[in-house]
Amino acid sequence: MFERLGRFVVHNPWKVIIGWVVAAAAIVVFAPSLSDVTNTDQANFLPGSYESVKAQQLAEASFAQANDSSATIVVRRTDGQPLTDSDQTAVGALAQKIQSANVERVTGVVTGPQALSPNKQVQLISAGLKGLPDDPLVLDAVQQIRDVAKPAVAGTPLTLSVTGDVAMQLDNQDAFETAFLIVGIATVVLIIVLLLLIYRSPIAALLPIVTVSVVSAISPGLIALVAEATDLQVDQSLQIILTIVLYGIGTDYILFLLFRYRERLREGDDRKAGLVAAVARVGEVIASAAAAIVIAFMALLLAVFGAFKSLGPALAIAVVVMAFAAVTLVPAVVSLLGPKVFWPSKSWQSTPKGSVFRGIGRFVGRRPAIVAIASGGVMVALALGTLGMKSDYDQTAQLPEDTESSQGFRDLQSGFPAGALNPTTVYVRGDGGQRLDAAAVERFAQRLRQVPGVGGIMPAGESGESAALSQDGTAAQINLLLADSPYSNEALDLAGDKLRDVAHAEAPPGTTALVGGATSLFADVRDANDRDLRVIFPVAAALIALILGLMLRSIVAPVYLMVAVVLGFFSTLGATVLMFQGLGDRPGLSFMLPTILYLFVVAIGTDYNILMIARLREEARLGNEPRTAAALAVEHGGPSVGAAGLILAGTFASMMLGGVAFLSEMGFAVAIGITIAAFVMSMFLVPSLTALLGHAAWWPGHGDVRDDPELPVDDRSPVGAAVS
Repeated sequence: MFERLGRFVVHNPWKVIIGWVVAAAAIVVFAPSLSDVTNTDQANFLPGSYESVKAQQLAEASFAQANDSSATIVVRRTDGQPLTDSDQTAVGALAQKIQSANVERVTGVVTGPQALSPNKQVQLISAGLKGLPDDPLVLDAVQQIRDVAKPAVAGTPLTLSVTGDVAMQLDNQDAFETAFLIVGIATVVLIIVLLLLIYRSPIAALLPIVTVSVVSAISPGLIALVAEATDLQVDQSLQIILTIVLYGIGTDYILFLLFRYRERLREGDDRKAGLVAAVARVGEVIASAAAAIVIAFMALLLAVFGAFKSLGPALAIAVVVMAFAAVTLVPAVVSLLGPKVFWPSKSWQSTPKGSVFRGIGRFVGRRPAIVAIASGGVMVALALGTLGMKSDYDQTAQLPEDTESSQGFRDLQSGFPAGALNPTTVYVRGDGGQRLDAAAVERFAQRLRQVPGVGGIMPAGESGESAALSQDGTAAQINLLLADSPYSNEALDLAGDKLRDVAHAEAPPGTTALVGGATSLFADVRDANDRDLRVIFPVAAALIALILGLMLRSIVAPVYLMVAVVLGFFSTLGATVLMFQGLGDRPGLSFMLPTILYLFVVAIGTDYNILMIARLREEARLGNEPRTAAALAVEHGGPSVGAAGLILAGTFASMMLGGVAFLSEMGFAVAIGITIAAFVMSMFLVPSLTALLGHAAWWPGHGDVRDDPELPVDDRSPVGAAVS
């Protein structure tokens, strides 16, 4: 099939290129934008059965301002001394100044004695905002508050910082925009430089950039069309991950094709026949690798957390488009260029002798047992680091420390419980729609205040009530200030367990209590995340193994290949734990990281296994003994695996330049994971195990049987003509 496809593409390049240009233009013009189907509210990604979602629904039904936001202005003295009476008067005047600025979306600005910390170190000004934290006008309002407030305290003993959910989102947005600008430039430069070193050709270096740009223009529109048709919730992180996935697999697939094409030219094929042969050989590998990635991504549909579920089909669409481009658009362009794709280098005309990969291959073939024990031992040792892993849901820790919202949170903690940044709200409603007994609700609030870990209650009004009643009196809300950061694991444990138990058990007779707020929400996200990881990983592993089994017509090889992939995942996670929790001072890794590693290390890392096992099978079919086949597979397949792994690992490593904690973790983790997958698993562990197992590796099929036993090895396709 791929030989016929290759022949059509190579002999009709302009038809293929025009087809891609027309399709890209049509999708860009007529398809919706990805931003049109993007959702930023985490609660919308959880099923309605979770308590935090039920609490939010109750809030929206009973309290008119449930969907509104707020900004917290934290005021303190520059010398660190307690605020004086005149300072407090100045804070009151500042609140009035912000109110009188008539900033759009600001509904009210309040402060007063109740906003002064017990130790008088800080005083808070609360600005109500009409709209959700991700509303652009709400974000603009926070920036305008900063612009009004900062000059007002200039030259005084006071300093201030604006913090809270909206301020954090604003700073987060700015930090990510800066980070991705840096990372984007670094990624493109790195890919071009590495490809220049590999091919010594500017054309070959630019080919992946151009191809990925075309696919990047098409994929978002297709994803948006599917999202609209299926009511799929798309997370705001998709665009970022989508770009990285396309650059990653796109560069890999193009490398596989160019390495094979160069081999065919070195073997004496003419420019057209060599390219057809390259597409025929590499097409099967790309299709199998893409199928494994698509299955791994689609397994995310089993997730209950919608942010993960939406990534599956969206990324699968992008992978299919990229794989199709790799076997059609790229060969069409190369068909027009021919060997000039490697210009001005002449290295494609001769096979290098005494290469590093030849030496590695010979060592693997001679000492497979030692290689298997050593490479497997390194991976097991790194995997032990996962035993100390902790998940971190702290949103404030993800921001650079020099952002204003981070500084404001630190200042707030000097006078108030950390939970004052984002109170945990307990909602009470009458089971029969009856009006609530205010005294009973007040007693209930005081009982909640006694729960260990609760630092206090935010007053509901100037008279100091603990609960605010809805307009019809059938519901109440109690804002609790937790002692720990609202995003810390300790706070999540409290809001998702002990606090809920007490709230449910102690609610006034005839009422129901629900724990809501950001802390309760992330406690439910954590539960959903834990459940998803337990379900998705085994299912994806089984499905990928099935793809490998169908490709190799074997049961044994897919088993040890998947064991290697799973071991690669845990060794990557363990290495990341050792780096950030061991050598660093992080309390834990971002809760998103295991899923990110699943997407990149397990799914994309499987590409290298498929490439190497296909090469091993082909060398065996050429009549080589298992150890010789392993040596030749590493010699000829190693360069493309090594080059692809180096580029992909370097691309992700550039994310560590962004200055954002999550990007640093993600960049390091995926870079080390790809390095392990390419240079330890695929180049050492898999070939050595295959050499040790010999013919048994292909049981019950005969994948290593010579294609034509009557012909001597030298009369058939050259050893160098295998998959690369």
